[in-house]
Amino acid sequence: MSSFESTVPGELGDPAVRAAEVPEPGAVTVVVPTFNESANVRQLLRQITESVPARLPCEVVFVDDSTDDTPEVIAEAARDCPFPVTVLHREVPEGGLGGAVVEGLKAATSQWIVVMDGDCQHPPSLIPELIATGERTHAGLVVASRYVKGGSREGLAGGYRIAVSRGATWLTKALFPRRLRGISDPMSGFFAIRRSAVTAEVLRPLGYKILLELAVRSRPRRVTEVPFVFQDRFAGESKSTAAEGLRFLRHLVGLRTASPVARMTVFGLIGATGFVPNLLGLYALTAAGLHYLPAEVLANQLGVAWNFLLVEHLLFRERREHRGAWDRAGRFALLANADLVLRIPLIALFVRHLGTGALSATALALATTFVLRFAATEALVYLPRRASRSGRKSRTARRTA
Repeated sequence: MSSFESTVPGELGDPAVRAAEVPEPGAVTVVVPTFNESANVRQLLRQITESVPARLPCEVVFVDDSTDDTPEVIAEAARDCPFPVTVLHREVPEGGLGGAVVEGLKAATSQWIVVMDGDCQHPPSLIPELIATGERTHAGLVVASRYVKGGSREGLAGGYRIAVSRGATWLTKALFPRRLRGISDPMSGFFAIRRSAVTAEVLRPLGYKILLELAVRSRPRRVTEVPFVFQDRFAGESKSTAAEGLRFLRHLVGLRTASPVARMTVFGLIGATGFVPNLLGLYALTAAGLHYLPAEVLANQLGVAWNFLLVEHLLFRERREHRGAWDRAGRFALLANADLVLRIPLIALFVRHLGTGALSATALALATTFVLRFAATEALVYLPRRASRSGRKSRTARRTA
């Protein structure tokens, strides 16, 4: 694990920030995930130095996934800072920006943790107010929101990004109405959270929307917001891409299917979509002259393959490491085809021994085999993910004074 620390002694003069008294103790760790932000980090550290008053003990932790000289630039800029600055450089950027934030949460030593971007679009002048508001309201999470009175998203470049941001906000609030109650801006990357409210072990971030992950999985008991104006990027270009958007959608599905009932529901919906490739394959094979019985068997494999791909990427993404891909695929196919074999005897059993009609027996058999297949798939194909081996993440260690 790479670690740069700057411990240059000295005190900051109190800046002209909002007149919010920060109750003592109010130490804060500022966590900044970075990816090729070498042109921004000097400005960011200068703004933090000017914004955080001396009475508020502060440390800054950069978690860096860069491929440029960002770690070296931070190390050099840290020499002029009156507070400790640490860089954790990750050779393997697991979980993207969200994964970087989780690493920073684990490394934080203060009772308050402020998460912000490294491109200067989040104003450090708001850090004292985030902490003061949390202390005053006894909140576990304080969100800097663009969508409350006094806030603005003016730093978002272009109508396209504004529309995407608003659409993503609407979608997340629609999917998690209870857990996001009181959060007007779940897409915000600028917030303060009490270290006691973070359960890092339950976090499974994917992409850059870590606030959503924290709000849904850690569930801080009390949440409040303060307005902020989203600034223009100081230098460089946005890291938002279509690929990040797809990762965000996958993340939403993973969060929404965390409960067994939700997983079973999505499993059923995925299974229903599998009828499309099944029927298309059956039509093509019978049109080519193949007998309908072998055609049905072959066409069913198309539906199985379709279902497997969706289940892999949408439903059990976090549990794929326990078995190899071919092992998972083989087990999934075996269970899916066993469903056909089991269904016919079940229909006969329900008709002969329970006296049900053929249609009722078929529906009951479908429901029974569906529940059994879901349970067997979860237990035999996607067993709970084992703890990561300690040597899995490769990092290097360096230190500067």
